Amino acid sequence: MVIPRVSDEPLPRSLSEPLPRSSRGPLPRSLSEPLPRSLSERSETKRRPEPPVNAHPRPRTVDAASRRAREVAASVLDPEVPVLTIEDLGVLRDVVVDHGRVSVTITPTYSGCPAMDAIRDDVVLALTSAGFDQVDVRLVLAPAWTTDWMTDAGNRKLVEYGIAPPTGRAAASGPIRLQLSVRCPRCGSLDTREIARFGSTSCKALYECRTCLEPFDHFKVH
Repeated sequence: MVIPRVSDEPLPRSLSEPLPRSSRGPLPRSLSEPLPRSLSERSETKRRPEPPVNAHPRPRTVDAASRRAREVAASVLDPEVPVLTIEDLGVLRDVVVDHGRVSVTITPTYSGCPAMDAIRDDVVLALTSAGFDQVDVRLVLAPAWTTDWMTDAGNRKLVEYGIAPPTGRAAASGPIRLQLSVRCPRCGSLDTREIARFGSTSCKALYECRTCLEPFDHFKVH
């Protein structure tokens, strides 16, 4: 077996010393030029504040007839969660009476929600039964519905019904929102886990409580 001889001679210049800048050539353009304004001065640029897209539009209901019509429409129950009214859910946007014609504006919890046809029919039936002969129900998608529009009373009704209400608020923009612990509506424990992303409806997830071992629906934050 031949053992290689370790040389005491210094390494060649090409290996032991860096080459002078002139011999290494110019830096690439992407490294030699200053960063563009969009990157180097972004922190100094003042951004125009964005409008709160999740803010619930204020209803235009002002006169006595419109207020009465809104009270009737607000009493309509959600067919998927019958413990909630469409007012509790935040689906009812506006009710206006103009020359005897009632115009109702509603927003679905998500595009293609199958409950909207039933809600539209129930609103028309409730208003005509209350003496309003001409009723128009308009479906609008923008701004999009969010769980932030649900009322505090609606959240309490969900707990009493055995459904965990939304945890936290919907984020319009910015960092990714962390998932908060979901409290069991039956025993109040926070030791719960999600077992299915979709529960009885698309807007709810199926959870299990590790304390009382009961499954329950959780209204997802949108």
